[in-house]
Amino acid sequence: MNPPAGFLGSLARRRLGRQRRRLADPQFAFLFDEPPPREWVALDCETTGLDRRRDEIVSIGAVRIVGERLLTSERLELLVQPERGVSPESVRIHRLRERDLARGLPAQEAVRRLLHFAGSRPLVGYYLEFDLAMLNRIARPLLGMPLPQPAVEVSALYHDYKFRQLPPYQQHDNAGIDLRFDTMMRDLQLPLRDAHDALNDAVMAGLAFIKLRRLLGYDS
Repeated sequence: MNPPAGFLGSLARRRLGRQRRRLADPQFAFLFDEPPPREWVALDCETTGLDRRRDEIVSIGAVRIVGERLLTSERLELLVQPERGVSPESVRIHRLRERDLARGLPAQEAVRRLLHFAGSRPLVGYYLEFDLAMLNRIARPLLGMPLPQPAVEVSALYHDYKFRQLPPYQQHDNAGIDLRFDTMMRDLQLPLRDAHDALNDAVMAGLAFIKLRRLLGYDS
């Protein structure tokens, strides 16, 4: 038998209370406020590589979602100065040269701005786990903990949507579910922007999130 909704809400409040007590800097207490209803922040980071321990963030893009609207007028687009520079391979992917990043922010200041932009809203992204791992390396010294906002994985929503369409004999092994970003966007009939641009990727993830919520009946 499933526990009652009120019980789950009580557990969540106790967990947030424990996290709030661990907060290293009280100026970030707003991260534990009740989030505005039906609001999220779609997020993406561009990095110098895929090593979560050694590589660095070079740009952050974020955009607010309210209900079924993606508010591109309420966006955050930041360049971040890496401490160890960027390799030619990295530049070929995100097209950000050292001269471009020279006017960027120090990593801690960029994360501070992201925290104030996002507030307590849940964070939305495509393979968001990697972005959060990179951000948490910077956030932990500021907060004394990882980012506390709930995370919503767009590829998991897409998986749920496609899984519902599988015939029963295929549902045991999830056969045929292609979670690649381009595949998802084409299947959802959503526009593709230039990839490996943090704001573009955040906008596309936000559009996919809105449509998948509608298709899954989460707003009905």
